[in-house]
Amino acid sequence: MDFTHLLYLHGFRSSPNSAKARRMAEWAATQAGLTFACPQLPPSPLEAMALVAGLVADWPASGAAVIGSSLGGFYATALAEQPAHRGWRVAVLNPAVDPARDLARHIGTLTAWHDPELKFEFTAQHVAELAALAPPARLTHPLRYYALIAKGDELLDWREMLARYAGCDGEVLEGSDHGLTDFEDHLPGLLRHLQA
Repeated sequence: MDFTHLLYLHGFRSSPNSAKARRMAEWAATQAGLTFACPQLPPSPLEAMALVAGLVADWPASGAAVIGSSLGGFYATALAEQPAHRGWRVAVLNPAVDPARDLARHIGTLTAWHDPELKFEFTAQHVAELAALAPPARLTHPLRYYALIAKGDELLDWREMLARYAGCDGEVLEGSDHGLTDFEDHLPGLLRHLQA
């Protein structure tokens, strides 16, 4: 495949400064002619998806890929299941499966992981927006997905992730953690999938 565009979507309370986002930006910088985008996503899921839609509006129907980590994996799936993006390759890293349920208990004033000075409000409206964004229960073309799932994830249930992304390419890691501190070890497989 002629791979020309790559989008990276970070997780909840994260940013383009996360280790995985920085690593993908480094890799993208070595690929001649590759358009790479990794936006800072706003707390509002509706605004986040609108921002992403604007960024990729003129991207090709094939030859593009999206990587999403945690909540970004949920967003990546919602994006990839839209008719205009069903030719894209997708990679999800410890993806959130039901963030409306999981994040309902985090309503309030929160700080960003990579900049504790950065505070934002997460509201009941944001939870409702997540519920409204939920992609269909059955993925179209599961084989275009690559799911990297860690049994050692301390925040999300690996069994739920595995069930959601059944039939997809990828790896289930015996240990690791939510942040995938061993991401580098698994990058070759992920890149092979995106470039297939």
